[in-house]
Amino acid sequence: MSAVVEMKSAASDAQVIAADLMRSARAAQEVFAEADQARVDEAVRAIAWSLYKPEHAKKLAELAVQDTGLGNVPDKIIKKQRKTFGALRDLLRVKSVGEIERDDKKGIVKFAKPMGVIGAITPSTNPGATPVNKALLALKGRNAIIVAPSPLGYRTTELVVNFMRDALTQIGLPADLVQILPSPVTKESTQALMEAVDLVVVTGSQDNVRRAYRSGTPAIGVGAGNVPVIIDETADLDAAAEKIRDSKIFDNATSCSSENAVVIVDAVYDQAIEALKRAGGYLANAEQKAKIQSELWKNGKLNRHLIARDMDVLVNGFELPAEVASSKFIMAEETGIGREYPLSGEKLALVLTVYRASDFQAAKQTIRKILDFQGRGHSMGLHTTNMARARELAEELPVVRVLVNFAHTFGNGGGFNSGLEFTLTMGCGSWQKNSISENLNYKHFLNITHLVVPIPEDKPSEEELFGPHWKKYGQ
Repeated sequence: MSAVVEMKSAASDAQVIAADLMRSARAAQEVFAEADQARVDEAVRAIAWSLYKPEHAKKLAELAVQDTGLGNVPDKIIKKQRKTFGALRDLLRVKSVGEIERDDKKGIVKFAKPMGVIGAITPSTNPGATPVNKALLALKGRNAIIVAPSPLGYRTTELVVNFMRDALTQIGLPADLVQILPSPVTKESTQALMEAVDLVVVTGSQDNVRRAYRSGTPAIGVGAGNVPVIIDETADLDAAAEKIRDSKIFDNATSCSSENAVVIVDAVYDQAIEALKRAGGYLANAEQKAKIQSELWKNGKLNRHLIARDMDVLVNGFELPAEVASSKFIMAEETGIGREYPLSGEKLALVLTVYRASDFQAAKQTIRKILDFQGRGHSMGLHTTNMARARELAEELPVVRVLVNFAHTFGNGGGFNSGLEFTLTMGCGSWQKNSISENLNYKHFLNITHLVVPIPEDKPSEEELFGPHWKKYGQ
């Protein structure tokens, strides 16, 4: 059989699989579409508990680390429970059935309708948490969802999908509201799913994001992370260092919101480095930095044997002194930015790149260069007591989120001291060719009907609208 014939056969088989899943999803969704708000919220609670349940969260975390080698079990448990708890809080506070908004002044009433069947592409970094987070948002809108997981995390995703299906059955709803592509997941089956559903939501590889946007189906994709943060001369250095540490090391830096670089102004550079050391950082020397760089990237790609690994694995891989294993993270000083300086990009490892800037304005320009190289549109952070500087960054830099005095990972995707929605999917705007420039939330899973009634005429005079132009330039 020729390669062309094999490809056509694979595509045909994939379409059959997608069609079977869609028939089941459509039937389930048609039933669920008639649910009232109380019933919808009952479903959301049920699938949230199916992941939050301590024994389930632990089992899923252990399986994810066992299969992917990414992250660590304690943090994955925390991530699963924290994200699910926060998302449930957000969702139970909003309406998604019937009338959801009214503006009597404009004479507009908005009614929420389901989108239908959601296709969710999920990554190996969060094979348990991300499918549930997307399922929560989908079911809040009375949709069904079909998950296409990363093959590396398939067993974890399959287990959590089964947990969710059992939870739906327990409360008398169709289990087929939540389904998963059968193994083995292929590019052909994922593509067929994306073409068949009513909305695609992609977290993970940029290849999948691009294919989703080319699928012909409305799609929401997210961009790559490479979060840089500034420490200025007004910052509480120990507090900043501890927040950076806590965020950087969480789940071994698997999060796209994890700090990848810190830019420290000259006035407090040495003091900030000492604060980072006190927080558990190890500062590599020039020789060690070269070794880190050569081992963390192989043939221009991140070394899968070193990303998201425990410190002892990195110490061995980078040939660092044995005592470094007691450190929490590794710092490497850098001056360059761009392809020739891979440490300026996303690392997905317990490695923090450190830049020195003469002052805040220089730090801002360093951040801009880092983002222009990688991570434009995603996020950045600032540790300061000068809120005017935070506003300046928000006004000038090409990012969707500027976080001030946060442990970035715990604020960027929603937090209990952050007003951002809890999510594992963060839009990066047109900077990364994304269709959204905010955190993915329940509204992205709704169709909205606008009821419009007459209001008193609101028609200004020509003078009101054109007067300034006439006055300056004539009629």
